Amino acid sequence: MTEPDFDLVRATRANEPQHIAALQANRKRRPLLGDDGKLFILAIDHPARGALGVGNDPMAMANRYELLERVVEALRMPGVDGVLGTPDILEDLLLLGALENKIVVGSMNRGGLRGAEFELDDRFTAYTAESIVEAKFDFAKLLLRIDLADRGTADTMEASARAITAAAALRLPIMVEPFISARVGGTVQNDLSTDAVIRSVAISAGLGETSAYTWLKIPVVENMARVMEATTLPTLLLGGEPDSDEEATYDRWTEAVALPGVRGLVVGRSLLYPPSGDVASAVATAAAIVHGSR
Repeated sequence: MTEPDFDLVRATRANEPQHIAALQANRKRRPLLGDDGKLFILAIDHPARGALGVGNDPMAMANRYELLERVVEALRMPGVDGVLGTPDILEDLLLLGALENKIVVGSMNRGGLRGAEFELDDRFTAYTAESIVEAKFDFAKLLLRIDLADRGTADTMEASARAITAAAALRLPIMVEPFISARVGGTVQNDLSTDAVIRSVAISAGLGETSAYTWLKIPVVENMARVMEATTLPTLLLGGEPDSDEEATYDRWTEAVALPGVRGLVVGRSLLYPPSGDVASAVATAAAIVHGSR
């Protein structure tokens, strides 16, 4: 197992930026779903929205080299199907040779930065459906926070609907991560009650001119069986913030992944910065949960 060659990444970015497009064009690809019909995706789109904290450390993800080392280690492990990120991170991983035979998910938006006055005007600031296809990546992802008291939500919903329509026209699967949100003490917070998640699923599933290529990415909450009864769309579960009780988290994931319609997990900080500090063990456990060996 070789160490990531960051000298090569820096040199290529400075001297041969066109090489990134060449690597994209020649990357080895795989079918979206394997024989078991499940997906385990690492999520690393947090830094682009300024969300660098993990647990009690507000700058845990600030060191890009450490983050990439953790991701490369995780992607080498059996059962890890792919990665979700913004262009900067995915291109670093591409230059490191870490995306061969992986499902690559382009993160499209999160212009509404946490704490900003414009937080719910969550416009697209990264990939488009067209650029994801041009890069020969496999999947798109967008975030949709719905606050009935914030007029910015309407623009975000309209932009999301256009993105879903554009992805479908290109036959590009797109995962929508919806939340019912509200400002509490000046901070936007997501409502993780069962009814709120069901409502967010109903709203997001109806966006766009067709839902043929729409997937959902939703949190694991109480009574997930009820949540999954709200949709026929293929659904991936997000891991959320790291929990000090890792075994309890794994048990919740195991129960939820077994529900009809659930196709796997999309997890980031919980595995890359686990409370135990053992990335390999955390990733191996999540892979076993998704692919049925736990």
